[in-house]
Amino acid sequence: MSSVLDQVRQSAGLTVTPVSPTIGAEVAGIDLRQTLSREQRDALKALLLDRKVLFFRDQDITRDQQLAFAANFGEVYAHPTGGVETHRAVQPISAEAFKKYDIRENHWHTDTSWRVNPSFGAVLKAVHIPEVGGDTIWADGHAIWKGLPDDLKAAVDELYVVHDYQDALNRSGERYPLTAHPAIRTHPETGQEIFWINYSLKPRFVDLAPDESKALLARLYDEVKKPEHHARFRWRPNSVALWDNRAGLHYAVRDYGDFPRVMERVLIGSDDVPYRERKSA
Repeated sequence: MSSVLDQVRQSAGLTVTPVSPTIGAEVAGIDLRQTLSREQRDALKALLLDRKVLFFRDQDITRDQQLAFAANFGEVYAHPTGGVETHRAVQPISAEAFKKYDIRENHWHTDTSWRVNPSFGAVLKAVHIPEVGGDTIWADGHAIWKGLPDDLKAAVDELYVVHDYQDALNRSGERYPLTAHPAIRTHPETGQEIFWINYSLKPRFVDLAPDESKALLARLYDEVKKPEHHARFRWRPNSVALWDNRAGLHYAVRDYGDFPRVMERVLIGSDDVPYRERKSA
């Protein structure tokens, strides 16, 4: 395991339990209702960059406390499709809310990739969850890239992919230009190559014929689905997740029938524009 885990344990007194070899960790020994110390904030940021998604149990936080926790990592902002009435930057995540904007959450995706400067990350809180089911899975974008067969690596290496959110934006009364980003982006802080295709936003490769683009996306999707790249989290009441949106993808498992599952998400803004840095030989 990474030496970052040991450093975090020593510097901030946190208990860190990895979920998988490369992605995900449960963190205990911290109360998210309280203001973070500088040591705690720095330790969580280092751990987040290393593990990509962090999970916290038994955190009975209010919306104000959720917003305050998220603000440790950047400026929060309100999603154009709406937040709760009293806290506009807190967005309900539910099948009903997605249906309104014709969005499918059970695709491998990354949040707000339709923006020129997508979000840094998010804090997600369980509000009303089924006794069984409704897990969320995070995929390590760097592990996906490393695991690609050589021919797929070569095929996708310099391609840009469209992130099309136009229908939902039109329904919300917003206007935003159609955006394309590198299919393989460089993480702005770790320097890792990150597989970064949002399968929920009508992806298509720039400069490829439609049939060629569709076939390549299908082959790549098979790589994304490999469980070796994943961390799966089973929600319980008062569970909270913090993830680095720049480091991979996630998937909301829709296996709970008509249960009115509700989460609440706070997005953390970023000025980073996705790019691909070419490493010298």
